[in-house]
Amino acid sequence: MKYHTAPGDPLPHCAVFSVTTLTRRFPEPATVPAGALWVLVSGQGVAIRDGDIPQIYAESGPSPAVPVTGPVEYLGHRGTTPCYAAELPEDIPLPEGRVIVGVRELYGRIPDEDVAIAAFAVRMIASAKASRFCGRCGTKTVPVLTERAKRCPACGLVVYPRISPAIIVLITRGEECLLARSPRFPNGMHSVIAGFVEPGETLEHAVHREVKEEVGLVVKNIRYFASEPWPFPDSLMIGFIAEYAAGEIEIDNNEIVSAGWFGRDALPPLPAPMSISRALIDRWVERGNLRH
Repeated sequence: MKYHTAPGDPLPHCAVFSVTTLTRRFPEPATVPAGALWVLVSGQGVAIRDGDIPQIYAESGPSPAVPVTGPVEYLGHRGTTPCYAAELPEDIPLPEGRVIVGVRELYGRIPDEDVAIAAFAVRMIASAKASRFCGRCGTKTVPVLTERAKRCPACGLVVYPRISPAIIVLITRGEECLLARSPRFPNGMHSVIAGFVEPGETLEHAVHREVKEEVGLVVKNIRYFASEPWPFPDSLMIGFIAEYAAGEIEIDNNEIVSAGWFGRDALPPLPAPMSISRALIDRWVERGNLRH
C-alpha cells in the first residue's frame, strides 16, 4: 500500500494508481531485452492470466501467434527486469489462459502495485497512439530514448505524455459535508466536487471557480489533502478540503444534477474505495469519529 500523509495527519490516503514499484532507467534499451516482462493492453483493459491469483505480466511478449500492430512502450524496470506494454490487435484470439479485464475491475483482485502498473500500461499505450504524428507538421514521430517523450524528426518538436491537472474538494459546514451527483454516476451515488484546472489558473482559483460554477457556493480555508494520478484517461487529481463560507446551493444542471449537505450518519452511496474522492470523505468521517 502506498500512503501519502499530510504533516500531523494520522489518516493517510492510499494512492492506488501511483506507480512506485517501477524505476525508469534512461536511456531505455534500444531493443527489448530477453527476459523482459510484458503487460498486454486491449482498450481500457489488460490481458491477465486468470486464476486464484490473477497475473498481469506475460514473461514472453508478442509472438507470431500474437502479433503487435500498435506501439510498444517501455514502462520501467521492476527490480532488475525491464517491463514493457504492447497493444493486442482486436481481431485475433487472446493468448491461451488469458482474459481481458478492465483496470478498474482489477482493484481488490491483485496487489495495488500491479493495479497501478496495469493502469500505467493502458495510459502509455493510449499516449503513444495519440502522439504518433507531429501536431505541428504532421511527420511521424520517433521515440526519445533518453526520456519519456516522442520527437518529430522533421521540425524537432518534442511531445510528452499528456497530464491533465484537476482539483477535487470536500466542502464542510459544521458537522456536514457537501456531496453532489453527476449525471454520469451510477444510480444514487454521490461524490465531492471536481473539475479540470484551466489555463492561467492556480489550483486555489480552480477550487473557487468549480465550486461556484457547479453548486453556487463560496468556500474558504482551502487546505491541501493529497494527490492521485488518475488514469481515466490522463488526470492528476489534486485533493483539497475547504469550508463553506456563503451562498445557497444552486446546481448547474450540467455537471451536477443534485447536491446537498450530509451528516456522517446519513451518507448516500459513495465512490469506490480506490478513489481519492472516497479518501476525502473517509478522512472527514474518521476525523469526526476521533472526536467522540
